[in-house]
Amino acid sequence: MKLSRATIVLYVGLVFVSGAVLGFFANRLYSASTVSARQTAAATKNPPTPEEFRKWLTGYYQKRLDLTTDQVQKMNLILDESQAQVKAVHAQMDPQLDAVHANQITRMNLMLTPTQQAEYEKMRIERQQKEKEKQNQRRNARSGGPGF
Repeated sequence: MKLSRATIVLYVGLVFVSGAVLGFFANRLYSASTVSARQTAAATKNPPTPEEFRKWLTGYYQKRLDLTTDQVQKMNLILDESQAQVKAVHAQMDPQLDAVHANQITRMNLMLTPTQQAEYEKMRIERQQKEKEKQNQRRNARSGGPGF
């Protein structure tokens, strides 16, 4: 059986297109698995302590900006003042946020039946415990940069 020139070109074209499609999907599969592996590795790494972060940040600024010792001392004062200002803002905001939250709880309880209120209270306690755990984790891993 003798194949025509058009048939041969068609077969070669099909082989080429099949290889391109296979290569594309193989690349996508490889890229997806390597990206997820990097994210998993980064997620398991422990964040630096505030002192470690502050030391790194100071060294980074000093090296990158070519700061003098006097400038580093001034930068540390600026960072300390910024951190104090952020804490002051939080101190003002927290009571207002607590009032809004208390109002929400009151209104929710008025809407719910007694059985639902009991379950809602359990849910609130569970959520508070999770938030405390997250807050402790953040507090232990909080950076020492400006406002943190």
